[in-house]
Parts: sequence; structure tokens; C-alpha cells
Amino acid sequence: MQKNGMLLALVEEYKRAAKDYIEILKYISDKEFLEIRDYKSKDPDCKSIQTVTFHIVQSGYTYANYIQSISNNNWLEYKSSMTTTKVAINEIEKMLEYTKISFHDNWYKSNKEIEKYSFETRWGVTYDLEQLLEHAIVHVLRHRRQVENFLKKD
Repeated sequence: MQKNGMLLALVEEYKRAAKDYIEILKYISDKEFLEIRDYKSKDPDCKSIQTVTFHIVQSGYTYANYIQSISNNNWLEYKSSMTTTKVAINEIEKMLEYTKISFHDNWYKSNKEIEKYSFETRWGVTYDLEQLLEHAIVHVLRHRRQVENFLKKD
């Protein structure tokens, strides 16, 4: 039995976006990671590279939980702390692995079967599985850009 090509492609792109983000983290110090970058933002997830990274990982677990809900009701609310870039990189990698596992046997469903699933998210948007994965990819890309802009200001 072959895995669904659409799902494989989207998960591979998600991993690629995360790896690009990790590449940025590899070259910043722990001090830079923790430093407040945006004093004006009212969003606590957008103050520092640390808070942005935590938000990416926490959101990644949320996306995976929605995917997992197709097969079971397990929900892992991510609350770990990350105070170093090394820990952050490890947490991103664990989130990606959790995402992979969240598919269970859904890897082998046809596009037609997959199209039946939709998720009413806690931020008020309804996505099908393809849209949810596309959102996950773009979410990382947008925050990668945000962090790159934080670093340009130095």
C-alpha cells in the first residue's frame, strides 16, 4: 500500500520550512534568542525569537492534534519551555515527529477520503486537511520572515 502523495508532499514542505527556520536558530546566540525585539507588539508571541519559536512549536502541536482527531481524541497541549536555541531546535524536531505520527493510518487514504475531513479550529477558521497543512507551512514561513527582520535590525 502506498502513502498518499498529496500528504507526503505537504509534510515534506512543512519539514523544509521548519528546517529553514532551524538554520536561522543555529546561528544566533542564546542571548539573541531571548532578547526582546518588538516592544510595541501587543501579541506576546511576537516579542522575541524565543516567543515566536514557542508559538511555532505550540501551533505545530495544535495542527497535529487536529490531524490526529481523525483517528482518536488524544490532544497534547504543548507547554514546555525553551530558553536556548539548542532546546528550541530539539523541540521543533519533536513537533515534526509528532506531526508525522499524528497521521496514523490516514497516510494511506485516497484524496477523496481525505476531503471528507474538516476542522473547526480554535481561531475560528474551518479547514480541510490539505488547507490545514498548507496553513502550517505558511505559518512557519511567515514567522521565519519575522525573525529574519528581527535580525536585520541589529
